[in-house]
Amino acid sequence: MPALVRLLSLSCVLALAACMPRYLPAGPPVKAPALEMTRDDASVTMADGMRLPLRSWLPDETVTGQPKALILALHGFNDYSNAFDEPGKYWAARGVATYAYDQRGFGRAPDSGRWAGSETYIDDLRTVAALLRARHPALPLYILGESMGGAILLTAMTGERPPTADGVILVAPAVWDRSHMPFYQTWALWFASHTLPWMQLSAKGLDILPSDNIDMLRKLSADPLVIKETRIDTIRGLVDLMDEAFGRSPKLTARSLILYGLRDEVVPKTPTLDMMSRLPRDGRHQLAVYSRGYHMLLRDLQAEVVLADIFSWISTPTQPLPSRADAAAQDELTAYH
Repeated sequence: MPALVRLLSLSCVLALAACMPRYLPAGPPVKAPALEMTRDDASVTMADGMRLPLRSWLPDETVTGQPKALILALHGFNDYSNAFDEPGKYWAARGVATYAYDQRGFGRAPDSGRWAGSETYIDDLRTVAALLRARHPALPLYILGESMGGAILLTAMTGERPPTADGVILVAPAVWDRSHMPFYQTWALWFASHTLPWMQLSAKGLDILPSDNIDMLRKLSADPLVIKETRIDTIRGLVDLMDEAFGRSPKLTARSLILYGLRDEVVPKTPTLDMMSRLPRDGRHQLAVYSRGYHMLLRDLQAEVVLADIFSWISTPTQPLPSRADAAAQDELTAYH
């Protein structure tokens, strides 16, 4: 009987191993990375030949004069580069150029819905940042990451060979790591990712409001490029990334602006404030908290307040933010502790 139990246990272990999460990382290098921009289309081709769609919002130099700065923006989970359409237009009107690409598995990029792995996403970011540096050598480069994009950026800037940037902007970064999740949630994710990694889940019924901009949310719901159902192993990949981003936050030394909305129903307040508290106290980090802000700070009804703060920080980084959200952040952290 004990032998039978051991045999059954071994069979279960082998079955679980056979159903491990299935990611699609970058393949071996086959060519030199390149930006490809024409009047009608733009993309960035990675070393493994993967072609990622690229969008840009460039200043009209006849109106704004020479560009003042460059933003490379990383979109959030299940979203794509179109997330920066309104922000890009806002900054372009003020002389700041913005580029954003569809990350692997999202938007028009290949392998929709599949997770590529943190290392691949970071390598892609490093590649695009270098290509944009080469294209605009005279402009300061700021890298902005929203939600999942913020977690990728935070992990990239605290790892080996961080992208070269003049500053980083983390917008509602996804730092909800396992230490802040209830045990039943982490256990369920582990079990599901090892048994049914291909199963797809939707957010229906979760009663989560990511923004107060209802018209914008309706457009996202109707957009076929916004992913509505997510593979369990892709969710597992995101959680692994959030673990890594939160754990590495004390190593962030790049000059940064970190923004969070107190009405965020996607990334909870506690891990976000914990992450902010763990940052080095070296004067390089500007924190901003918005009492009326939701998760989609750049697309909320009060988005222009946030966009103006980001523009101000890029233009005059040592000055208080126009909205005084930096003072609100200090008050929030003091009350939190």
